[in-house]
Amino acid sequence: MLEILELLQSNSRLTAEQIAVMTGRDEDEVRSIIEKLEADKTIIKYFTLINWEKAGVEKVSALIEVKITPQRDVGFDAVAERIYRFPEVQSVHLMSGAYDLAVFVDGVTMKEVALFVATKLATVEHVMSTATHFVLKTYKQDGFIFEDRETDKRLVITP
Repeated sequence: MLEILELLQSNSRLTAEQIAVMTGRDEDEVRSIIEKLEADKTIIKYFTLINWEKAGVEKVSALIEVKITPQRDVGFDAVAERIYRFPEVQSVHLMSGAYDLAVFVDGVTMKEVALFVATKLATVEHVMSTATHFVLKTYKQDGFIFEDRETDKRLVITP
């Protein structure tokens, strides 16, 4: 099962037939395992990683450090849930260290992200402070290099 998950994580376009060949399992068995993993939400979603800059689309991404006061009996979970329900929020992570939540937000402009922080995020009950860091350029995401500048350094051999 773990082998199938790792293969799908590296390439979600693999078919059950391809995975069966790669793992030495029966195709029906692979299909059944994948269906079970989807049903129990082990596999949550398949997605495509896009280099929006190359596609000519202007987007702004930001990491927002959020310090919160945990609530009795639920800790950080209730505040995190209120935050991740905003459509602008792409992901939320509970962190160790200087701040409690790492909130990743996408927007069209820096002003749009700043307004989200000022009018929505900072006003959530139990949020003590925020610090916004704008992403200037993405070099690597989810294990994939966006622009590989490494060239072939082998010497050319001619007869």
